[in-house]
Amino acid sequence: MHIIEAQKLEKSFGDFKAVKGIDFYVEQGEVFGFLGPNGAGKTTTINMLTGLARPSGGTLRIAGLDGIKDIKKVQGIIGIVPDESNLYDDLSGYENLVFCASLYGMKKQQRDKRARELLAQFSLDDTGNRPFKAFSKGMKRKLTIAAGIIHDPKILFLDEPTTGIDVESARQIRQLIARLNAGGTTIFLPTHYIEDAERLCDRIGFIVGGSIITVSTVRELIVEAQQEHILQFWLDSFDQALQSEIVKAFPAVSSAAEAEHTISIRSPEPLDIMPFMQFFDSKGIKVREAKLIRPSLEDVFVRVTGIELARLKKEKEGKK
Repeated sequence: MHIIEAQKLEKSFGDFKAVKGIDFYVEQGEVFGFLGPNGAGKTTTINMLTGLARPSGGTLRIAGLDGIKDIKKVQGIIGIVPDESNLYDDLSGYENLVFCASLYGMKKQQRDKRARELLAQFSLDDTGNRPFKAFSKGMKRKLTIAAGIIHDPKILFLDEPTTGIDVESARQIRQLIARLNAGGTTIFLPTHYIEDAERLCDRIGFIVGGSIITVSTVRELIVEAQQEHILQFWLDSFDQALQSEIVKAFPAVSSAAEAEHTISIRSPEPLDIMPFMQFFDSKGIKVREAKLIRPSLEDVFVRVTGIELARLKKEKEGKK
């Protein structure tokens, strides 16, 4: 069953078309990843899905409701967790949750019970009386997620769940997301973090330049990527003409891309490391490490968008 279904959905700002008549659906009970570079139309699409922006055209159905005409009803059955916390610094964890519950019209006894349940479920019950500003980044992220599901939504829009937190907190949040999904919550997961997409998502949609480029399962995307062979070399130095020289010297090579003292060489055919080692030696370039790379979901993203994820993460984190 399609719990979200968009057809020819578009959004324009004056003469600029941010989203260009996209079609996609989300199955009930799945974790749907939504990936794309900055400026791709990702945020605009999410804003239309959650009622923060009105579409310029197309149709949108969410949980059987018209996502444009019945947006107020839709907002009662969805939860939204922004990439930056929207909770109050001076309120305690418990007070923040109770306040959020009141916004959804929950009765006092019900919101008190639900708040305490979530504090316990998210391992925050011993911090419920501390002000939010005293929480660690990981604890803040968990409480923000708890606030987003206080009313037990059918669909959770969870933006960048592990941005800017430590490894252990990120692991705990991934576990929380998996448990929420196992309990029946459909999760819409826009992210720049390929680790989250690969570990959590059932299917992934790529949006580039306001258009949906592809939607597929994680498995299918990785199988497709692994039809390509990649060699990666860590070099002491680069020559500006190195990329084109490699492609000319080795007919089987389809591309050679440089980034952070590495060069990645791609080919539809199997590659042997030794001829490349000899090539670099002839150029007086020292190779510190060389290895065959097993293509991953990150390689799919780079091929689809033309953007390195490392740069995308730096841009995202630089805004925090």
